[in-house]
This record gives sequence, structure tokens and C-alpha cells, in this order.
Amino acid sequence: MQIRKTYKEVNPELLYAEIRDFALKQGTSPGEAKLETYALPSDTSSFITRGTLTFKVQEAPGKAEKECLRAHVVGSVKTETKVMLDIDEKLFPPDKVSALQEDLDFIFGSYEVK
Repeated sequence: MQIRKTYKEVNPELLYAEIRDFALKQGTSPGEAKLETYALPSDTSSFITRGTLTFKVQEAPGKAEKECLRAHVVGSVKTETKVMLDIDEKLFPPDKVSALQEDLDFIFGSYEVK
């Protein structure tokens, strides 16, 4: 399952941090986390941020953790910030997906581009 959202005037670093906290709240373990910021070639005082987060869960007791959620955040405070969530529904069930979406909508819903 994939969820895509676009927000206006949202700091991508804030969105990145909130996704991390909301996913951890749903019982996941942190995996890879990468956040990079780049200057725009046309305006070196403007920046675009790119972040990737992965989260894992243990499928069964005694088994290794598997990736259940991957989040990609790309954007700029001055323009748009986009987020794409790749979810393995077998490992991250629909009730947890709904809770994650509700948290995101509560905090960022008024900034979402519809």
C-alpha cells in the first residue's frame, strides 16, 4: 500500500520528525534514517530537504525484524513538501495505518493540498 500527500508551507524536517514519532507510537522499531538538505541552484538562500525513514516490526517471537514502513519526505518550507509512505500491510495492519493517517491529518491536515 502506498500513501502520498502534498503539503504547502510545511517544514520538511518537522514532517520527517512527526512521521518518525507517529510510527514509533504504533509499535515499530526505527530502521534507517537519513536527512539531507540541498541549496537550490537558482537561489542559494533557498533549500530543499530530502529524508528517508524506515521502520521495522518483529513478525513472530524469536524471528528477525522486517521492514514494515518506509517514508520518503522531499520539499521546501517556501513551497511544497511531499511525503510518500510505502507500507507492508501484512506487517503493519490497517488499524495502525489508520491511526498513523489520523495523527498526520490532525497535525498537518490544514496544510494539505487537496
